Amino acid sequence: MLILLRSAWKSLARNNTVRVIKSLHSQAFSSKYLLFTNMGISCVLGAVGDVLEQNYEIYADELKEWNPIRSLHMGISGLSVGVVCHYWYQYLDTRLPNRTFKVVLQKIFLDQVIGSPIYITCFFITMGLLEKKANREIWDEMREKAWKLYVAEWVVWPVAQFVNFYWLPTRYRIIYDNIVSLGYDVFTSHVKHTNS
Repeated sequence: MLILLRSAWKSLARNNTVRVIKSLHSQAFSSKYLLFTNMGISCVLGAVGDVLEQNYEIYADELKEWNPIRSLHMGISGLSVGVVCHYWYQYLDTRLPNRTFKVVLQKIFLDQVIGSPIYITCFFITMGLLEKKANREIWDEMREKAWKLYVAEWVVWPVAQFVNFYWLPTRYRIIYDNIVSLGYDVFTSHVKHTNS
């Protein structure tokens, strides 16, 4: 009898857990909350990418200790870029709604030629403002470092975006983007915080 009760309790708990997870997923990726979900994902993974980069820098004796303010700034910049991505992907899907090979290639081209420069600019402006830099300093840093990120964008994103635009619904684009981007965020942090 005790075994049956225990089994029933586990089954009930498992079913409730699954139901709660499904409900949270449904709400988080609904049109009502999608922007906030995308902002949260982008913020957290932007900070995580920086934490990973800082740990590498500590390991390589390039940095003495973890700088939480730097990670916070990278998280906030991830949030601002996440907002831009959210609206950009919605715009692309509205203007080019199909998933044919030709349309996907058009989206990839537009994302690389228009989206990437906007993301990179948004990143440097957000970081510059958080670091209280003058406009000229922000511009100089962008001129010096943005091209490295843009070249990396051309290496990483066309293939990743093919998967994103061809198979995934719009509501999952940012989470997919951020999962792929975690390695790119480490590189972004490296480029941002390394002197040329």
